[in-house]
Amino acid sequence: MNNLIDNWFVIVAIVVLLIFVGIMIFAFLKQPSEGQLRKIKEWLLFAVTQAEVELGTGTGRLKLRYVYDLFITKFKWFAYLISFEAFSDLVDDALDEMRDMLATNRAVYDLVAPDGDLGDV
Repeated sequence: MNNLIDNWFVIVAIVVLLIFVGIMIFAFLKQPSEGQLRKIKEWLLFAVTQAEVELGTGTGRLKLRYVYDLFITKFKWFAYLISFEAFSDLVDDALDEMRDMLATNRAVYDLVAPDGDLGDV
């Protein structure tokens, strides 16, 4: 009992953190599925760009797996609701958007291909 009294601030901090996480999850789940999907698509654009930077060209299947692993870590609950094929289609859409950004935004191009070689992106 003295242990609980001595560490009351830790217990309060954990409770506050759990309440905050609960509110954030509730707010996200309360959004219409279109809003959820928009956020996931925005995140996927970031993830495919990061995969391109880290893994480079010629590693398409590895990049897909890398993005999927990041996805199930970030959106674990949504991974149960979507098939891998549907996820792959979402990644393809994000890749198309990334290619458009590479063609129109020099800063993104320099981030993804600092040496100027994009290969098979």
